[in-house]
Amino acid sequence: SRIMIHQPLGGAEGQASDIEITAREIGKLKKELYEIIAHHSGQKLAKVEKDSDRDYWMTAQEAKDYGMIDEVLERNPRKAEDQDDKK
Repeated sequence: SRIMIHQPLGGAEGQASDIEITAREIGKLKKELYEIIAHHSGQKLAKVEKDSDRDYWMTAQEAKDYGMIDEVLERNPRKAEDQDDKK
């Protein structure tokens, strides 16, 4: 499995004032999202901001090390063999 973090994205059209309102709301959402990720992952806010500036991909183990997930579940080798035998 893989996980990715990135900036919130959205679009706006219409009057300039409506676009400004949308941009402000996305900015608030971005700040709140990064604070939540930093709090629950144990990462510094500055690192979350930097990592989220562009798409930041992680393997399952990297996501665990980052603090995004609690554990990586491995496929049971015995069950995998049983599935292969059924094919």
